[in-house]
Amino acid sequence: MRHYEGRAGWELLTRTRQELDLLEEEKVTAFFEKEKPDVVILSAAKVGGIRAAYTQAVEFLLENMQIQNNVLRAAARVGVEKLLFLGSTCVYPKNAEIPIKESSLLAGPMETTNEAYSIGKIAGIRLCQAYRQQFGHDFIVAMPANLYGPHDNFDPEHSHALPSMMRKFHEAGKAGRAGVTLWGTGTPRREFLYVDDLASACAFLLENYSSGEIINVGVGQDISIREAAEQLREVVKYAGEIEWDTTQPDGNPRRILDLSRIHGLGWKAQMPFRQGLEMTYRWFLENRA
Repeated sequence: MRHYEGRAGWELLTRTRQELDLLEEEKVTAFFEKEKPDVVILSAAKVGGIRAAYTQAVEFLLENMQIQNNVLRAAARVGVEKLLFLGSTCVYPKNAEIPIKESSLLAGPMETTNEAYSIGKIAGIRLCQAYRQQFGHDFIVAMPANLYGPHDNFDPEHSHALPSMMRKFHEAGKAGRAGVTLWGTGTPRREFLYVDDLASACAFLLENYSSGEIINVGVGQDISIREAAEQLREVVKYAGEIEWDTTQPDGNPRRILDLSRIHGLGWKAQMPFRQGLEMTYRWFLENRA
Protein backbone atom coordinates (compact mmCIF):
# COMPACT_ATOMS: atom_id res chain seq x y z
CA MET A 1 0.00 0.00 0.00
CA ARG A 2 0.99 3.62 -0.49
CA HIS A 3 0.15 6.83 1.37
CA TYR A 4 -0.24 5.48 4.88
CA GLU A 5 -2.25 8.31 6.43
CA GLY A 6 -5.24 6.48 7.88
CA ARG A 7 -7.50 4.08 5.99
CA ALA A 8 -9.04 6.77 3.77
CA GLY A 9 -5.60 7.49 2.37
CA TRP A 10 -4.63 3.94 1.46
CA GLU A 11 -3.89 3.16 -2.16
CA LEU A 12 -3.84 -0.61 -2.66
CA LEU A 13 -1.10 -2.08 -4.84
CA THR A 14 -2.05 -5.61 -5.85
CA ARG A 15 -0.74 -8.13 -8.34
CA THR A 16 -2.00 -11.53 -9.40
CA ARG A 17 0.36 -14.49 -9.31
CA GLN A 18 0.51 -14.32 -13.10
CA GLU A 19 1.69 -10.72 -12.86
CA LEU A 20 4.14 -11.25 -9.98
CA ASP A 21 5.26 -14.70 -8.83
CA LEU A 22 6.51 -14.22 -5.26
CA LEU A 23 8.72 -17.30 -5.65
CA GLU A 24 10.96 -15.34 -8.04
CA GLU A 25 13.34 -13.19 -6.00
CA GLU A 26 14.47 -10.88 -8.80
CA LYS A 27 10.90 -10.01 -9.81
CA VAL A 28 9.88 -9.39 -6.20
CA THR A 29 12.87 -7.11 -5.70
CA ALA A 30 12.10 -5.21 -8.91
CA PHE A 31 8.46 -4.74 -7.88
CA PHE A 32 9.41 -3.28 -4.49
CA GLU A 33 12.08 -1.00 -5.95
CA LYS A 34 9.64 0.34 -8.54
CA GLU A 35 6.51 0.74 -6.39
CA LYS A 36 8.15 1.51 -3.01
CA PRO A 37 5.08 0.69 -0.89
CA ASP A 38 4.74 2.30 2.52
CA VAL A 39 2.90 -0.64 4.07
CA VAL A 40 2.91 -4.38 3.27
CA ILE A 41 0.48 -7.12 4.32
CA LEU A 42 2.04 -10.51 3.62
CA SER A 43 -0.76 -13.07 3.44
CA ALA A 44 0.47 -15.02 0.42
CA ALA A 45 1.32 -18.66 1.11
CA LYS A 46 0.85 -22.19 -0.13
CA VAL A 47 -2.03 -23.48 1.99
CA GLY A 48 -4.46 -26.39 2.12
CA GLY A 49 -6.27 -28.86 4.32
CA ILE A 50 -4.92 -31.95 6.05
CA ARG A 51 -4.55 -33.98 2.85
CA ALA A 52 -2.59 -31.28 1.01
CA ALA A 53 -0.32 -30.39 3.94
CA TYR A 54 0.43 -34.04 4.67
CA THR A 55 1.12 -35.17 1.10
CA GLN A 56 2.97 -32.06 -0.16
CA ALA A 57 5.35 -31.39 2.72
CA VAL A 58 8.29 -30.47 0.47
CA GLU A 59 6.30 -27.91 -1.49
CA PHE A 60 4.77 -26.44 1.67
CA LEU A 61 8.22 -25.94 3.19
CA LEU A 62 10.13 -24.72 0.16
CA GLU A 63 7.51 -22.45 -1.39
CA ASN A 64 6.38 -20.76 1.81
CA MET A 65 9.91 -20.04 2.94
CA GLN A 66 10.81 -18.69 -0.50
CA ILE A 67 7.81 -16.37 -0.56
CA GLN A 68 8.52 -15.08 2.94
CA ASN A 69 12.23 -14.59 2.40
CA ASN A 70 11.74 -12.77 -0.90
CA VAL A 71 9.06 -10.38 0.35
CA LEU A 72 10.57 -9.62 3.77
CA ARG A 73 14.02 -9.03 2.34
CA ALA A 74 12.69 -6.71 -0.38
CA ALA A 75 10.46 -4.82 2.07
CA ALA A 76 13.38 -4.25 4.40
CA ARG A 77 15.62 -3.17 1.54
CA VAL A 78 13.31 -0.38 0.37
CA GLY A 79 12.46 0.67 3.93
CA VAL A 80 8.71 0.11 4.16
CA GLU A 81 7.13 1.94 7.10
CA LYS A 82 5.26 -1.13 8.35
CA LEU A 83 4.77 -4.80 7.46
CA LEU A 84 2.10 -7.18 8.75
CA PHE A 85 2.88 -10.88 8.40
CA LEU A 86 0.01 -13.36 8.77
CA GLY A 87 0.97 -16.46 10.69
CA SER A 88 -1.49 -19.24 11.53
CA THR A 89 -2.96 -20.98 14.55
CA CYS A 90 -1.75 -24.23 12.95
CA VAL A 91 1.74 -23.48 14.20
CA TYR A 92 0.81 -23.66 17.87
CA PRO A 93 1.67 -26.91 19.74
CA LYS A 94 -0.75 -29.81 19.39
CA ASN A 95 -1.48 -29.92 23.11
CA ALA A 96 -1.31 -26.21 23.89
CA GLU A 97 -3.32 -24.96 26.86
CA ILE A 98 -6.82 -23.85 25.81
CA PRO A 99 -7.53 -21.07 24.98
CA ILE A 100 -4.21 -20.74 23.19
CA LYS A 101 -2.08 -17.80 24.30
CA GLU A 102 0.55 -16.19 22.10
CA SER A 103 3.17 -17.40 24.57
CA SER A 104 2.37 -21.00 23.60
CA LEU A 105 4.39 -20.70 20.38
CA LEU A 106 7.14 -23.38 20.34
CA ALA A 107 6.16 -24.52 23.84
CA GLY A 108 5.58 -28.12 22.70
CA PRO A 109 5.45 -30.55 19.75
CA MET A 110 3.42 -29.57 16.68
CA GLU A 111 0.62 -31.54 15.04
CA THR A 112 2.39 -33.94 12.64
CA THR A 113 -0.17 -33.65 9.81
CA ASN A 114 0.72 -30.00 9.17
CA GLU A 115 4.26 -29.88 10.56
CA ALA A 116 5.86 -28.77 7.28
CA TYR A 117 3.47 -25.83 6.93
CA SER A 118 4.00 -24.91 10.58
CA ILE A 119 7.78 -24.92 10.35
CA GLY A 120 7.66 -22.67 7.31
CA LYS A 121 5.34 -20.21 9.05
CA ILE A 122 7.44 -20.18 12.22
CA ALA A 123 10.48 -19.32 10.09
CA GLY A 124 8.57 -16.31 8.74
CA ILE A 125 7.53 -15.22 12.23
CA ARG A 126 11.08 -15.45 13.51
CA LEU A 127 12.41 -13.57 10.47
CA CYS A 128 9.98 -10.69 11.12
CA GLN A 129 11.09 -10.57 14.75
CA ALA A 130 14.75 -10.68 13.72
CA TYR A 131 14.33 -7.74 11.33
CA ARG A 132 12.69 -5.76 14.13
CA GLN A 133 15.36 -6.64 16.69
CA GLN A 134 18.42 -6.30 14.46
CA PHE A 135 17.46 -3.42 12.18
CA GLY A 136 14.49 -1.74 13.86
CA HIS A 137 11.95 -2.44 11.11
CA ASP A 138 8.31 -2.18 12.22
CA PHE A 139 7.34 -5.72 11.26
CA ILE A 140 4.38 -7.20 13.17
CA VAL A 141 2.81 -10.69 13.16
CA ALA A 142 -0.88 -11.63 13.50
CA MET A 143 -2.09 -15.20 14.12
CA PRO A 144 -5.56 -15.62 12.56
CA ALA A 145 -7.95 -18.47 13.35
CA ASN A 146 -9.21 -20.75 10.55
CA LEU A 147 -10.40 -18.52 7.72
CA TYR A 148 -13.44 -18.92 5.47
CA GLY A 149 -15.46 -16.76 3.11
CA PRO A 150 -15.82 -15.63 -0.52
CA HIS A 151 -12.88 -16.15 -2.91
CA ASP A 152 -11.73 -19.24 -0.99
CA ASN A 153 -10.30 -22.35 -2.62
CA PHE A 154 -13.20 -24.78 -3.03
CA ASP A 155 -11.23 -27.74 -4.37
CA PRO A 156 -12.63 -30.73 -2.41
CA GLU A 157 -9.23 -32.45 -2.28
CA HIS A 158 -6.85 -29.60 -1.48
CA SER A 159 -8.84 -26.88 0.30
CA HIS A 160 -9.56 -26.33 3.98
CA ALA A 161 -12.41 -28.01 5.83
CA LEU A 162 -15.33 -25.58 5.29
CA PRO A 163 -14.92 -24.89 1.55
CA SER A 164 -14.17 -28.55 0.89
CA MET A 165 -17.33 -29.71 2.67
CA MET A 166 -19.40 -26.99 1.00
CA ARG A 167 -18.28 -28.14 -2.44
CA LYS A 168 -18.89 -31.81 -1.62
CA PHE A 169 -22.43 -31.18 -0.33
CA HIS A 170 -23.24 -28.98 -3.32
CA GLU A 171 -22.05 -31.51 -5.88
CA ALA A 172 -23.64 -34.45 -4.06
CA GLY A 173 -26.96 -32.63 -4.07
CA LYS A 174 -26.76 -31.88 -7.78
CA ALA A 175 -25.87 -35.50 -8.54
CA GLY A 176 -28.54 -36.92 -6.23
CA ARG A 177 -26.03 -38.90 -4.17
CA ALA A 178 -27.33 -40.41 -0.94
CA GLY A 179 -24.26 -39.64 1.16
CA VAL A 180 -21.02 -37.70 1.48
CA THR A 181 -17.86 -39.06 3.10
CA LEU A 182 -15.75 -36.70 5.20
CA TRP A 183 -12.34 -37.27 6.78
CA GLY A 184 -11.83 -38.18 10.43
CA THR A 185 -14.28 -38.45 13.30
CA GLY A 186 -15.70 -34.94 13.16
CA THR A 187 -14.83 -34.35 16.82
CA PRO A 188 -11.97 -31.81 16.49
CA ARG A 189 -13.04 -28.28 17.37
CA ARG A 190 -12.05 -25.21 15.38
CA GLU A 191 -12.48 -21.44 15.59
CA PHE A 192 -13.64 -20.04 12.22
CA LEU A 193 -12.94 -16.41 11.29
CA TYR A 194 -14.80 -14.75 8.41
CA VAL A 195 -12.46 -13.17 5.88
CA ASP A 196 -13.94 -9.65 6.21
CA ASP A 197 -13.29 -9.76 9.96
CA LEU A 198 -9.65 -10.59 9.28
CA ALA A 199 -9.42 -7.69 6.84
CA SER A 200 -10.84 -5.41 9.53
CA ALA A 201 -8.31 -6.75 12.05
CA CYS A 202 -5.41 -6.19 9.64
CA ALA A 203 -6.40 -2.55 9.14
CA PHE A 204 -6.83 -2.11 12.88
CA LEU A 205 -3.44 -3.62 13.74
CA LEU A 206 -1.61 -1.54 11.16
CA GLU A 207 -2.96 1.57 12.87
CA ASN A 208 -2.83 0.44 16.50
CA TYR A 209 -0.14 -2.20 17.05
CA SER A 210 3.64 -2.08 17.00
CA SER A 211 5.40 -4.89 18.83
CA GLY A 212 7.67 -7.85 18.25
CA GLU A 213 5.16 -10.06 20.09
CA ILE A 214 2.73 -12.02 17.93
CA ILE A 215 -0.99 -11.28 18.37
CA ASN A 216 -3.98 -13.62 17.98
CA VAL A 217 -6.99 -12.74 15.79
CA GLY A 218 -10.17 -14.78 16.16
CA VAL A 219 -13.79 -14.85 17.28
CA GLY A 220 -13.45 -16.43 20.73
CA GLN A 221 -15.82 -19.35 19.99
CA ASP A 222 -15.20 -22.77 18.51
CA ILE A 223 -17.34 -25.49 16.97
CA SER A 224 -16.75 -29.16 16.19
CA ILE A 225 -16.15 -30.17 12.59
CA ARG A 226 -19.22 -32.40 12.88
CA GLU A 227 -21.40 -29.47 13.99
CA ALA A 228 -19.96 -27.26 11.25
CA ALA A 229 -20.72 -29.96 8.68
CA GLU A 230 -24.33 -30.18 9.85
CA GLN A 231 -24.77 -26.40 9.54
CA LEU A 232 -23.19 -26.47 6.10
CA ARG A 233 -25.50 -29.27 5.00
CA GLU A 234 -28.47 -27.11 6.03
CA VAL A 235 -27.11 -24.03 4.25
CA VAL A 236 -26.49 -26.00 1.05
CA LYS A 237 -29.87 -27.78 1.49
CA TYR A 238 -28.35 -31.21 0.99
CA ALA A 239 -30.64 -34.00 2.20
CA GLY A 240 -28.15 -36.88 2.13
CA GLU A 241 -26.24 -38.54 4.94
CA ILE A 242 -22.78 -37.68 6.26
CA GLU A 243 -20.38 -40.58 6.68
CA TRP A 244 -17.14 -40.17 8.62
CA ASP A 245 -14.02 -42.01 7.45
CA THR A 246 -12.37 -42.64 10.81
CA THR A 247 -9.33 -44.25 9.18
CA GLN A 248 -8.21 -40.75 8.13
CA PRO A 249 -6.46 -38.30 10.50
CA ASP A 250 -8.32 -35.70 12.53
CA GLY A 251 -5.50 -33.23 12.95
CA ASN A 252 -5.22 -31.10 16.08
CA PRO A 253 -8.01 -31.99 18.58
CA ARG A 254 -8.88 -28.39 19.44
CA ARG A 255 -7.82 -24.87 18.53
CA ILE A 256 -9.37 -21.78 20.07
CA LEU A 257 -7.43 -18.61 20.72
CA ASP A 258 -6.93 -16.41 23.75
CA LEU A 259 -7.94 -12.99 22.40
CA SER A 260 -7.13 -10.91 25.48
CA ARG A 261 -4.43 -8.93 23.70
CA ILE A 262 -6.42 -7.79 20.66
CA HIS A 263 -9.65 -7.31 22.65
CA GLY A 264 -7.67 -5.12 25.03
CA LEU A 265 -6.74 -2.90 22.09
CA GLY A 266 -10.41 -2.52 21.14
CA TRP A 267 -11.01 -4.89 18.22
CA LYS A 268 -13.59 -7.73 18.05
CA ALA A 269 -14.92 -9.91 15.23
CA GLN A 270 -18.47 -9.16 14.03
CA MET A 271 -19.67 -11.92 11.67
CA PRO A 272 -21.93 -14.68 13.15
CA PHE A 273 -20.85 -18.11 11.90
CA ARG A 274 -24.13 -19.14 10.30
CA GLN A 275 -24.48 -15.83 8.48
CA GLY A 276 -20.90 -16.15 7.25
CA LEU A 277 -21.63 -19.61 5.86
CA GLU A 278 -24.71 -18.33 4.03
CA MET A 279 -22.79 -15.44 2.50
CA THR A 280 -19.97 -17.75 1.46
CA TYR A 281 -22.34 -20.22 -0.20
CA ARG A 282 -24.15 -17.41 -2.00
CA TRP A 283 -20.81 -16.26 -3.41
CA PHE A 284 -19.92 -19.86 -4.36
CA LEU A 285 -23.18 -20.26 -6.27
CA GLU A 286 -22.63 -17.01 -8.16
CA ASN A 287 -18.94 -17.52 -8.92
CA ARG A 288 -17.86 -21.16 -8.67
CA ALA A 289 -20.83 -23.49 -8.99
